[in-house]
Amino acid sequence: MSKKYNIIVVGAGHAGCEAALACARIGIETLVITLNVDSIAKMSCNPAIGGIAKGQMVREIDAMGGEMGLITDYAGLQFKMLNSSRGPAVWSPRAQCDKGLYSILMSKSLQNQKNLDILQSEVTTLLVKNKKIYGVKILTGEIINANMVIIATGTFLNGMIHIGKINFEGGRFNEKQASYLSKCLIGDCGLILERFKTTTTPRVNAASIDYSKMFEQLGDDKPHPFSHFTVIEKWRKNLKQLPCWLTYTNSITHEIVSDNLDSSSIGIGEVNSKSPRYCPAIEEKIQRYPQKKSHHIFVEPEGYNTNEIYLNGLYTGLSFDLQQKMINSITGLENAKVIRYGYAIEYDYSNPLQIKNTLETKNIENLFLCGQINGTTGYEEAASQGFVAGVNACFKFLEKEPLVFKRNQSYIGVLIDDITTKGVDEPYRMFTSRAEYRLSVRNDNADLRLMDIGHSIGLISDELYKKFKLYKKLLINICEGDVINLFVDEELSPWSIEKAKNEIYIHEKYKGYIEIQSKMANKIKKNEDKKIPKNFEYNKLDSLSAETRQRFSKMRPQTIGQASRLHAINPSDIAVLMIYLEKNKKER
Repeated sequence: MSKKYNIIVVGAGHAGCEAALACARIGIETLVITLNVDSIAKMSCNPAIGGIAKGQMVREIDAMGGEMGLITDYAGLQFKMLNSSRGPAVWSPRAQCDKGLYSILMSKSLQNQKNLDILQSEVTTLLVKNKKIYGVKILTGEIINANMVIIATGTFLNGMIHIGKINFEGGRFNEKQASYLSKCLIGDCGLILERFKTTTTPRVNAASIDYSKMFEQLGDDKPHPFSHFTVIEKWRKNLKQLPCWLTYTNSITHEIVSDNLDSSSIGIGEVNSKSPRYCPAIEEKIQRYPQKKSHHIFVEPEGYNTNEIYLNGLYTGLSFDLQQKMINSITGLENAKVIRYGYAIEYDYSNPLQIKNTLETKNIENLFLCGQINGTTGYEEAASQGFVAGVNACFKFLEKEPLVFKRNQSYIGVLIDDITTKGVDEPYRMFTSRAEYRLSVRNDNADLRLMDIGHSIGLISDELYKKFKLYKKLLINICEGDVINLFVDEELSPWSIEKAKNEIYIHEKYKGYIEIQSKMANKIKKNEDKKIPKNFEYNKLDSLSAETRQRFSKMRPQTIGQASRLHAINPSDIAVLMIYLEKNKKER
């Protein structure tokens, strides 16, 4: 290939897809290179989008013209609003997806996108001169020149699959690893790469499950779509939701696992890298919580036209025979037949302290990293970074000011600020507790926070933006009591009068709390240099989690500022710490 591209995206997972689409839609000639065009946007693990804090990020991507929310609406087979029994500030949308359909729809979006080409190949070399990237070399030896390169390789960098005591190379099961790029990132780009690991679960045949012994989990009666641009009533009418089911591990399950920890790639230490703390293998859960008699197993369909069932909560690195035995010990799965076994995978990642808040590397100009290569975990975290990397690569090429999100503006801002200032020592996952402004960065107001940005960068059409401006005017009219000049839903669609009234209700409900939240956030900033006594007893802080108390006790931060920058420490942890420090001061 002799053609030069403005931007090359390496990888077509959830990060690569959002990056490539953002670049092409802004009008930049873009090439996406993937190891396998049949695996575009593949859901390697859980066939679901959204969840606590993750759903908010999908809404934010969508508000700015990203693709994940829209694809989820049309590939989803069950929709639930999590935390609905609590306040709207922590409501988080989640959708169980038809994983095959999701991949097909996203692939179609890329194939139909103007300014975007797709190439199945492997990048072997990044071409760098004077610490500036100018293209890539692919497996055939051909050179493709580019002004900007975005790396979104997921778990494929030197990927190694582990099943019991067996291990072999692979980026996913039955898919080759990216075996050349790590060496180039280290040698030619000067990056320091480390290793993380993750596990996935077995998939079983639905026909072999006894659902009568399980607890049915239905979707919402009035489901909410992810995309702001989905017409709700029409979408609800055509949606066919499937049930999920709940069962539990038991003492027999735990005994099987405990007796065979030395046979697991998790337990015997063959995989030395860190795994996600909040998505552990069943081996790790049983070791970590020996007092627990059972663990939830969510039995989730993987699609409308497949019998494959995902056993959410049963992530494992056990050998095949032990996985089968473990599964058959669980209520309702006594006769379950495995279609795909679970496995552990370890892979290279680059500590995100080596990138700027635009996601451009500090070492090499015009090289951007996004997704799991930055030490994060999850489709939504990856897609968020892909969107930001894509936009900023375009802006760098067009010589525009970069797009940098603030923590009080979005969960995406929290994610990028966290990883680029604190780094990671375990796979990073987003939670509402990480956001000190979570009362004001809700899923319901993502459009009000970010759609102006989406339009300004050219990813929200003038037609849709015109309707959005009418919606904002409607909010003002309702607040001012002007019922005469209300618009009709046909003028506002996909927004509505009902949505406007609900938005105002939520805002008014949280108005006082938001003011308190802002004061607390400002107080933390002002107390940056506040000293913590050397002998401070963190173990007495019952309001903190055991893991947080252990981290504070181990690191012994000297000031509030140091404490706030420790990895995995959230703003809510700092607020608790400050309250105890004030209490101790008064007592003294």
